[in-house]
Amino acid sequence: MVIFGLSGSLRRASHNRALLEAAARELPDGVELRIFERLGDIPPYNEDLDVEPAPEPVVALREAIASADGILIATPEYNGSIPGQLKNALDWASRPFPDSSLKGKPAAVVGASMGLFGALWAQAELRKVLTTSGAKVVDRELPIGTAHEAFDPEGGLIDTDQRKALAELVADLHQSVNSDGAPASPKPDHAA
Repeated sequence: MVIFGLSGSLRRASHNRALLEAAARELPDGVELRIFERLGDIPPYNEDLDVEPAPEPVVALREAIASADGILIATPEYNGSIPGQLKNALDWASRPFPDSSLKGKPAAVVGASMGLFGALWAQAELRKVLTTSGAKVVDRELPIGTAHEAFDPEGGLIDTDQRKALAELVADLHQSVNSDGAPASPKPDHAA
C-alpha cells in the first residue's frame, strides 16, 4: 500500500516535511509513504495549459496521486490559510473535474507551525479544498504548535500525546483506505 505524501512548504528542512517523516514511522508494516518532491516545479494553474499533454510536473503530480492508495498532506499556515503553492497544486490535481485523481481518494491532513496553534486554520481550509475536490477526508486534525521545538534529533515528535495523536490519525487514514474496498488506480504504463 502506498500513501502519497505532500508538504505544503517548499523549504527543504521544513517542520511539515519533518511531520511527514514522523508520520511515516507510524505507518503499519507494508505501507509506504512516498513524499512528492516537486511542489515547486508546478506552474501556476492556467486552463490554457491544462490540455494534453499537461506540463510534465503536473503529469507527475497527477500520476503520483492516482497511483497511491491514500493521501497525507502536511501544511504550514500562511496568513490564516494554506500556502499558495499547495493550493495551486491541488487546483491542478482536481482537474479534470469530476474525474480527477483526487476523486474518492482517502486523505488526511496534519500541520505544523512555529506559532501556538499548529496551523489549525490551514488544516481546516485544506480539508475543505480536498473535500470539494472529491477526496474522502479523515475527520481528524493534528496541530503541532511551536514546531521548532517539537522534534527530537532523530526527527520524531518529542511530546508523547502528539506522537500518539499522529499514530491515531495515520491509523484512521489506513482504515479509510482499507474500508474503501477499491484498489488504487493502476500506474500508467509510462510512470516511473
